[in-house]
Amino acid sequence: MGGMRKTIHRRGDVILQEKPFACVLDPRYRDTRCDRCFKETKVMKCSNCLYVRYCGRSCQKEAWSDHKEECEKLKALPPGLVVPSAALMIARIVRRLLKGGDTHKGYYTSKQYRKFCDLMPHEENIRADSKRMEHFGTLYVVLQRLLDEASRPTKAELLRIYGKMCINTFNILDAEMSTIGTGMYIGASIIDHSCRPNVVVSFDGETLRMRLLEDYPEQELDFGKLFISYIDLIDTAEVRQEQLAERYYFHCACERCRDEQEQKRMNAAACPNTTCHEPLDFSDSEQLNQCPACGTAVTHSDREAFAEISSFTRDHLAQMKSVAYLDVSRLCLEKQANVLHRYNVHHIKTLDNAMESALNLEKWTEATGYGLRLLDGFRQYYSPYHPLLGLTYLKVGKLQLYQCQFTEALKQLQQAAKILRVTHGEQDDLYKRVLVPLLCDAAQGDLGHLAIADEG
Repeated sequence: MGGMRKTIHRRGDVILQEKPFACVLDPRYRDTRCDRCFKETKVMKCSNCLYVRYCGRSCQKEAWSDHKEECEKLKALPPGLVVPSAALMIARIVRRLLKGGDTHKGYYTSKQYRKFCDLMPHEENIRADSKRMEHFGTLYVVLQRLLDEASRPTKAELLRIYGKMCINTFNILDAEMSTIGTGMYIGASIIDHSCRPNVVVSFDGETLRMRLLEDYPEQELDFGKLFISYIDLIDTAEVRQEQLAERYYFHCACERCRDEQEQKRMNAAACPNTTCHEPLDFSDSEQLNQCPACGTAVTHSDREAFAEISSFTRDHLAQMKSVAYLDVSRLCLEKQANVLHRYNVHHIKTLDNAMESALNLEKWTEATGYGLRLLDGFRQYYSPYHPLLGLTYLKVGKLQLYQCQFTEALKQLQQAAKILRVTHGEQDDLYKRVLVPLLCDAAQGDLGHLAIADEG
């Protein structure tokens, strides 16, 4: 016993909690969320600028020292103008720095911290990035109206702040992992990316929390061994690497990006033999002439159909990035049947769109079917404690509960509870106010269902 190492930090433990150095609410939620605490509730406009909104006097009072100068600038803007989030964010960072924010210490352990000056501006990368330079040019025009000329940093200094913002901000998420804003967290920005993360980020309003997805055996946390994911993991290594290079200016060569078998599975075709579940690799198209598992012949027309439907799916997924359409998703799934393997990432993304659009149209049975197939795909590529896996279990369980499938619902909701306890914590409203009552309803319904069956 004396030689065994004791686990100091357990899965689900909060290893970092931090308030933002600066943050901004997504303009889409200005009418429904407080600009200070980000909580969804009835909000009232600031009586002076009529632009930002607060949930009550307490938040308005807390925000006033930061909002005071901004308030006059927003008041002077033309009515109805929506200020770009990035411009508002940069202006808030500048004002924070002018008030001594450059000395602010963002602690990521009890002793270690970062300051704003420690963040890399990636100036060379930004200047070589035509899209970001164009974006900055647009923001600079707005910033001239949001910041006093006397205290406004030079254009070159603003560009460096813009670079730090682009690379070091977090999307602030609601309980269902939808983006509701952007925040800069100086301490939390220390953490690097991996396509196999061992830490997950969640938010309570604007407060960031990092939780462990695995037990950590050492007393002192080493952030060189802790990772989050900066991007969506249901993508091929090639796409992930492109996104990381484009957004964060680095090449990811993590263990997962080097996993050739997973890459083949993510791009896999289905075996022409519908009873065989072997994923087929058509990347070297002329090499594979039969299924290695069942021996079924692979023809030129099989390869052509796979290429055509893969392209068709990619095009439609790109068109549905902001809004998913059920009829388009159905058409894609129909074409994918027996052509794309069930673990092909484009098939999984189509199922995700199909489920969301079916839910929006209140087609519960159809959404449940998509959800169950989606869970199969998510289990393949997400870690066992990924929040999106937990949320999908929750959605499917809720759907089954509404359809009085109590036994099935209970199983899904118990899986959701196992994951969300780790990713969100038992005190989170999603766990406490949404999941627990559903679990109670499912358990009660299951007992009643069993009692009726016994009587029968």
